[in-house]
Amino acid sequence: MSRIVYVNGEWLPEAEAKVSVFDRGFLMGDAVYEVTTVMQGKLIDFEGHCRRLARSTAELGMANPHSDEEWLQLHRDIAAKNNLTDGGIYLQVTRGNPGDRDFAFAREGLAPTVVMFTQSKPGQAENPAAWAGWKVISVPEMRWHRRDIKTVQLLWPSLSKMAAKDAGVDDAWFVEDGFVTEGTSNNVYIVKNGKIITRNLSTDLLHGITRASVLRLAADLQMEVEERPFTIEEAQSADEAFSTSAGAFVTPVIEVDGKPVGTGKAGPIATRLREVYIEESIKAGV
Repeated sequence: MSRIVYVNGEWLPEAEAKVSVFDRGFLMGDAVYEVTTVMQGKLIDFEGHCRRLARSTAELGMANPHSDEEWLQLHRDIAAKNNLTDGGIYLQVTRGNPGDRDFAFAREGLAPTVVMFTQSKPGQAENPAAWAGWKVISVPEMRWHRRDIKTVQLLWPSLSKMAAKDAGVDDAWFVEDGFVTEGTSNNVYIVKNGKIITRNLSTDLLHGITRASVLRLAADLQMEVEERPFTIEEAQSADEAFSTSAGAFVTPVIEVDGKPVGTGKAGPIATRLREVYIEESIKAGV
């Protein structure tokens, strides 16, 4: 069945959903996005995604075309129109269509382009691969220096993900000045002597919505957390490692650059956090 897609106030069959070739999101990557997970028909961490969308648009001097309440209704509408129970809702806001290609843009009067679509992923919370753990490789960090803004400029993460696939593993971790920043589409962590270590927030990495929820749950579980950069060598000698993202929740990492982490299997802290995150997120979903 064809999906129903939202484009600038219209609900369209996916084959008819189009934007202008002059849209700055297409020509310049001048756009931001969010992906909200849906589990058991509920929107997960929705408030956090709205807050980050507002921040991303503001950082780029771009209009946020809807209030949180309007975004919520649009998310509920598109989920209902597509009978979405488990999966995700992709939202993209571009600076808009100025009518021609130019590096300069009008600071006012340009209407943003809004696109939304669904991705159905039945049973994503029970994905055996995610419970079993990922293997990762390290690659040089080659993205721009405002990674805290969730833009659609995803070429290097995409190429790095493909490099990981070509290497027979699941993901890649970016390394800059000797320290890990994050994964291709996730925040990353190691565990040593019971302490969770993850890079502190800055413009060097995305301020993950799932990250914030997981660290809050870790505090509730009285787990110790240290926010600081760590190296690939530290990860290889850690007791556990894991990543967090809206689409994969908490995913154990069992190998880094060919070396097993800990026992080479999903560790107890990552496993516990995944269980609790899924359980609590469904309870708190809207």
